[in-house]
Amino acid sequence: MSEPNPPASSSSSTVAVSHGSEGYEAAHVHEVYQQIAPHFSATRFKPWPIVERFLREMPTGSVGLDVGCGNGKYLTVNPNVYMIGSDRSSNLISIAHERKTNESFVADALDLPHPEARFDFAISIAVIHHFSSPERRIASIKSILATLKKGTPDQNAPGGRALIYVWALEQKTSRRGWDEGHAQDVFVPWVLSKQYSKSNGKVKEGSKGHHQASKDAMELQETPQETDAKTSKEVIYQRYYHLYRKGELEEDIVAAGGCVLESGYEKDNWWAICGQL
Repeated sequence: MSEPNPPASSSSSTVAVSHGSEGYEAAHVHEVYQQIAPHFSATRFKPWPIVERFLREMPTGSVGLDVGCGNGKYLTVNPNVYMIGSDRSSNLISIAHERKTNESFVADALDLPHPEARFDFAISIAVIHHFSSPERRIASIKSILATLKKGTPDQNAPGGRALIYVWALEQKTSRRGWDEGHAQDVFVPWVLSKQYSKSNGKVKEGSKGHHQASKDAMELQETPQETDAKTSKEVIYQRYYHLYRKGELEEDIVAAGGCVLESGYEKDNWWAICGQL
């Protein structure tokens, strides 16, 4: 796997660390989300349909995890279950706390502070593709699977299930145009809106309302652009992604000791529902 070239124009400093290491991810993922957290959160307010369905199908009283919960938007989708969220970004967790969602705290997906085999379900949405080596991606899936309850066939009791989403390589119909044969390890730009860079992540008083600001932020996310004389006050951050090819997520789940129960493709993402063997 070749290492992507460091971005030429990035507001975050380029650190000379090895691809596939914790330091690489700290520079090209963790620090970026710390900087863009309020703007990123403003674009994350509507649950994805398959994720919402998965959560609403959970039996009343179920207890689950959201690994990489961001601003906590999924923690209260189903009021009949209890969810605990975690994220590597302390700034995103602070936003989740401000939104008064369920319990959430800072934790790394490779080192989850939960007891093993205690949870009915887990979700990890658009997180694992930020780990920069196959070993680290598989280890993160293994960490999630370890939290799930084990099934007891003799008592007809099913085990816990996890829903995992990752960005797909096969996006030939999208604006990005990635497809089979393209590089799988890439930097993806985030253009920080002026209103966030000017006011340290807060929408200025008297400016557009939250929903309009969120709409504008989403448009910026969907149409990354280079800075020029007219947009010199916008800041571009570069995030590392591993783009999953067809079948790769299922392979990683099996390599992590799990079994794939259901899988598919939705809007430039591969997803899979899995459990422990």
